[in-house]
Amino acid sequence: MAKTSTPNGLVPKSDAAAIAGGTHGNPFAVLGPHRIKSGMTIRTFQPHVARVFAIGGAAEVELGRVHPEGLFAAAVDDALAGSYRLRLDYGDGRVEVVEDPYRYPPVLGDLDIHLLVEGTHLRTFEKLGAHCVTLDGAVGVHFAVWAPNAERVSVVGDFNGWDGRRHAMRLRHNAGVWEIFIPGLANGTHYKYEVIGKGGVLLPLKADPYGHFAEVPPKTASVVWDLAARAWADGPWMDRRAARNDRHAPISIYEVHLASWRRNPDDGGRPLSYLELADQLSDYVKDMGFTHVELLPVHEHPFSGSWGYQPVGLFAPTSRFGTPEDFRTLVERLHQNGVGVIIDWVAGHFPRDGHGLHYFDGTHLYEHEDPRLGLHKDWDTYIYNYGRTEVVNFLYANALYWMEEYHIDGLRVDAVASMLYLDYSRKSDEWIPNRYGGNENIEAIDFLRRMNEMVYAEHPGTMTIAEESTAWPMVSRPTWLGGLGFGFKWNMGWMHDTLRYISKEPIHRRYHHDDLTFGLLYAFHENFVLPLSHDEVVHGKGSIFGRMPGDRWQRFANLRAYYAFMWTHPGKKLLFMGSEFAQEAEWNYDASLDWHLLDDPLHDGVRRLVRDLNRVYRTEPALYQLDCDPSGFAWIDCNDRDNSVLTYLRKAQDQEDICVVACSFTPVVRDGYRVGVPHPGFYREILNTDSEWYGGSNIHNDGGRQAEEVPWHGHPYSLNLTLPPLATCVLKREG
Repeated sequence: MAKTSTPNGLVPKSDAAAIAGGTHGNPFAVLGPHRIKSGMTIRTFQPHVARVFAIGGAAEVELGRVHPEGLFAAAVDDALAGSYRLRLDYGDGRVEVVEDPYRYPPVLGDLDIHLLVEGTHLRTFEKLGAHCVTLDGAVGVHFAVWAPNAERVSVVGDFNGWDGRRHAMRLRHNAGVWEIFIPGLANGTHYKYEVIGKGGVLLPLKADPYGHFAEVPPKTASVVWDLAARAWADGPWMDRRAARNDRHAPISIYEVHLASWRRNPDDGGRPLSYLELADQLSDYVKDMGFTHVELLPVHEHPFSGSWGYQPVGLFAPTSRFGTPEDFRTLVERLHQNGVGVIIDWVAGHFPRDGHGLHYFDGTHLYEHEDPRLGLHKDWDTYIYNYGRTEVVNFLYANALYWMEEYHIDGLRVDAVASMLYLDYSRKSDEWIPNRYGGNENIEAIDFLRRMNEMVYAEHPGTMTIAEESTAWPMVSRPTWLGGLGFGFKWNMGWMHDTLRYISKEPIHRRYHHDDLTFGLLYAFHENFVLPLSHDEVVHGKGSIFGRMPGDRWQRFANLRAYYAFMWTHPGKKLLFMGSEFAQEAEWNYDASLDWHLLDDPLHDGVRRLVRDLNRVYRTEPALYQLDCDPSGFAWIDCNDRDNSVLTYLRKAQDQEDICVVACSFTPVVRDGYRVGVPHPGFYREILNTDSEWYGGSNIHNDGGRQAEEVPWHGHPYSLNLTLPPLATCVLKREG
């Protein structure tokens, strides 16, 4: 028979009322085992329970009710207080035995706290968030969250009836971190944080900033998911990754929005899962010859219409397509097929959703308080406070997290221009100058430099890419030279100029010839990626194919010639999904690509061309080795605007390994078009976009041309070419 302890005087009335009311800011000072003047006591808060017993070995003590809401306490001996469990009797026949989370000491060590405060803990994701651990033989989950200005933080979920009084956390004052170990929980547990801000204000339930997984939207709870060590099967890729990501390597990127790449028509048109994509996407990309995929943000996000660019869960791959382990399988399968994986990374802003980072602990914790610094006008989102140590540490850790836990090969950083400029998209009275009176965001600049240094130091062989739309200098130059430290930068100027040109009717192109040539004035100022991205096929812009002028045949010919111009132009390549087979409609994020178009020989011809462009690009060093070096390019003739013809040389590191490129952007056959070349020999035609294989008229150069000793264009030799209509030809010097 259990002993009963009289609870009178075991709990101060003020503490009892605060615990029962859910307002106590230091529950570990009250609950669990504690030494008092008369000995030891055990206290527990168990609402909806009739009776509570502390049990351990042969000992058993019933705890008396201290507060009608369910606060129980008892005086016990030291032995029982040192190791006990709680037997809960609900009074309706239900009885369960549980561990008491308030009998466990802190999990975070003093060194962890020191590094968190200092801002030098590079892997905060290993300490904050939810992690499955075993303490004193008990299996459970350790929760930790940064909320320094909160008056109380609790973990709530199905396991405690979403009652914030049940599992209030311990505050580690030095770091502003709250933590608790809850025995009995495991993978799959749904949870959020209940936060009481200053003045006792109860905030909307918050998702875990470091959560590894989340409910499928529109639900918003975080889900415990332990990222256990994985026996990765992509070793050969990882061993060669540095060479594959190098600026001297061929890099051709297929940009993908996972929800709309391909859908399952036999199952209501649902998006494919990560595991289905592991089979289908990896096979397709490998067959098409792309070297990398770039995934639109895979971070968990509440609104599908943001395409992932308004993320709430930076550490969670979206649950729309499966589990974190499933996403690892997708990355692994792409690697096994020789394809690198880049993800779009959103470190510039976050949405205003109540369960997210905004006003997280009742203060502007992650964002600036002043809207002139903290509110993004274009997207109605919040800007990270890059001057706060804990905030930038959160972002640094996230960059490393994707590379360490998911083997991601690169980060394409979204909207860098909006981070660099304090007056980005703002009127004169809507921003605050920096301490020198300028419009540069000094704290964001420091953040980007440090992030790049950290990524390249911790994970050599990976890459970072900036989407930066201004003329900010040295974006892709080392930080020790004063650059931002990115590996590559999107060439937005090239994209805008060339799309403007190619959309003109051929008869007018002679007046816009500079749109094609101007980009070479700055082509080597940065390590450029030439992007035809998702941004160019939305918001009323139509598709890339939709920009092409002329009749149906000419539109396809224009597109083929333009793609070959892009693939032979200095710079790495990026093409948004669907553009590789001339998707006609503007991209719809909520539907599949129009794969049925491949039944049309002209659409399939474009797909064949892109596949061959990737093959030629990967196999010809002259087309990729010096993409970022002026010694890899030379004009033959950039001034033939009357005929709308461009001719140029691409060169490998071996300067005698060359390709000759001739682009003709009018629907006219040009016989006897002479092109100067620097060396004698036979120049084999290795690609012609007018081939009947691609849907062209099959006008060609009979397999190639022998260089004649006829000086032309300042060279001692020349080729007598036939230029097909609206076509690009590539010839390689043999021998």
